Amino acid sequence: MAAETRRDDRGAGSTAFGGQPQGLATLFFTELWERFSYYGMRALLTLFIVAPAAAGGLGLTTLEAARIYGNYTMAVYMLSIPGGFIADRYLGAHRAVLIGGAVIACGHFTLAIPSLATFYAGLALVALGTGLFKPNISAMVGGLYATDDERRDAGFSLFYMGINVGGFFAPLVTGFLAQSPLFQEWLIAWGLDPASSWHWGFGAAGVGMTLGLVAYVRQGGRLAEIGRRPQGATVPWRSSLLVIAGTVVIMALTLLSDEPSFQLLRSLFLLIPIAAIAWFASRGDFDGKRIAAVFVFFIAAMVFWAIFEQAGLTIALFADQLTRASLFGWSFPTAWFQSLNSLFVILLAPLFAFAWLRLGARQPSSPAKFVLGLFFLGLSFLLMVPAALLTAEGRVNPLWLVGLFFLQTVGELFLSPVGLSTMTRLAPAHLVGLVLGVWFLGAAWGNKLAGVLGGGFTAGDAHGLAMFFLQQTAMVAVATIALLALVPWLKRLMGGVR
Repeated sequence: MAAETRRDDRGAGSTAFGGQPQGLATLFFTELWERFSYYGMRALLTLFIVAPAAAGGLGLTTLEAARIYGNYTMAVYMLSIPGGFIADRYLGAHRAVLIGGAVIACGHFTLAIPSLATFYAGLALVALGTGLFKPNISAMVGGLYATDDERRDAGFSLFYMGINVGGFFAPLVTGFLAQSPLFQEWLIAWGLDPASSWHWGFGAAGVGMTLGLVAYVRQGGRLAEIGRRPQGATVPWRSSLLVIAGTVVIMALTLLSDEPSFQLLRSLFLLIPIAAIAWFASRGDFDGKRIAAVFVFFIAAMVFWAIFEQAGLTIALFADQLTRASLFGWSFPTAWFQSLNSLFVILLAPLFAFAWLRLGARQPSSPAKFVLGLFFLGLSFLLMVPAALLTAEGRVNPLWLVGLFFLQTVGELFLSPVGLSTMTRLAPAHLVGLVLGVWFLGAAWGNKLAGVLGGGFTAGDAHGLAMFFLQQTAMVAVATIALLALVPWLKRLMGGVR
């Protein structure tokens, strides 16, 4: 009975944090600082890779930058699979988040050391730490709610707003440190090399993650038993080996697909989830149908992230090379454009959360929200077609990017927080972390595809750039129409989950 009382305090009976469970506040602020670290570094990553060596960068080509960006962001999400499994079977989500955050902080501080070896080592540490952190903090959010709690989607939307508070401030801070002439003048005055400014930005990301860990430890009591270490469970070593080995094989094949003679391996990104849908749906059991639905959402999310994650790659380059980074005669670091998405999330997420609460059972189904998410994402890249054509006349108005990020954010709020919520409802109780790991595998392959697509970016050919954006718009349009046609069947697979 005591356990049930605690559950009620965290669930329907709680009025803390905007009517949400009290523990949501702890997870909100922890995720805020972790995303500050991630987006602060991501805002600089592509620009640092292509910057000339004389300016402190690596001096690599756009194609090489796209490959590094795609592989790094892919690894960040793919490692969520063993990260979710380790938490489910050994550590518990609480410890996984704590350990993962510490590794992430070490990674960012390693990036702050200027050398090629520390650059790659830092990326590896951030990817490993995020694999432990990311799926498990989302699983803990899901654990705050009963399955039929109507506040669930609203809670995930608020959690998502926390992500973007960190994401808004991060590029402003790291962009100033890395790109601002004013800060570089300060470095000169201190007797330091101004070309090292990039690494001050990377170091600031590490400080953000450290603050997140402090908040998590100090406020951990609000979480009660959520995410605690599993008790009395025995784990066959073969299962652990299978998950780890499977992840290594998938990652190796994904990286191998960069080689020209092995690029056909990229077809597995689509064939594997289709095969999983067919196999689980054919089983006919309750859990099997729901897992089949998970993989339908997987494909939709993979396409979404392949286009959306161009923000840190081709859109970052478009902003840096083809857009006027000035307002009323005042110039600002081009990394600041990366704050627009998060700013719009902060402004719009409360409206979405209020709408889902107000509509209650009358709100659109999860499949319908996914369709709308893809639709608005497609509109955002369609908007970039005329913007690309205008680059033939010189740098374009920054309002084009404002429009892009607004439309992308609307699509994101229909899909991403709803996707997290839906995965926690569809997953069997003992596999929540692992299913969230599979969800992040969709993001991993989407990020990898973002790198593949981003290699086609060229700043010198306005017509070719317009075709680049149009092709990606068409890709999203096909996915939107296909998912719309599958909505009735997908609802049946979900077995009562809205």
